[in-house]
Amino acid sequence: MKDILKEPVEMVSYNENSLDGFDAVLIPGGFSYGDYLRSGAIAKFARIMPSLIDFANAGKPVLGVCNGFQILTEIGLLPGALQNNRDMQFISEYEALTVENNKTIFTSEYETKQNIMIPIAHGEGNYYCSENELEDLKANKQIVFTYNNNPNGSVANIAGVTNKNGNVMGMMPHPERAVEKILGSEDGVQLFKSILKSFRGGTEVE
Repeated sequence: MKDILKEPVEMVSYNENSLDGFDAVLIPGGFSYGDYLRSGAIAKFARIMPSLIDFANAGKPVLGVCNGFQILTEIGLLPGALQNNRDMQFISEYEALTVENNKTIFTSEYETKQNIMIPIAHGEGNYYCSENELEDLKANKQIVFTYNNNPNGSVANIAGVTNKNGNVMGMMPHPERAVEKILGSEDGVQLFKSILKSFRGGTEVE
């Protein structure tokens, strides 16, 4: 956001206890606490988490990428869970995704069924949810991105989902790594432009 879209950003330590004054939160990828025990399972006890939950419940945008997605499922802001990849191997490569829902604050700059290229880098990206949860996700249009060629075994090829209110989204692919041609793709830029557009009243959410 800072370098590409020239918007102000600020890092917030996991030891903070307030998100006052912020308009949106991005929980980045990485290996929180070394991914010991289970990805995101220890991070959910960080001091900042109660404030993050309050922030999301107030309807403000929260985006979790990769490990951030795992954390959002661990703290109950998103349904489902992330398991070991189907082949039990870490995967780092570009993947083709389909935009399943462009009526969200995160995807309004895309077209429905648009194909985009976004890199993945994970060992526990296999999204799982119960049959009832999957039916709810479909009925509420919470499935935002799917893999064209499922690399990790995720149920229904799911690469990204939102909560029912549409203000919290988690995705395993890394849009922040696809914002310049030199990186191999610029397809991630529209996601961040969509978030900015929502602040200007230009996003119709369904």
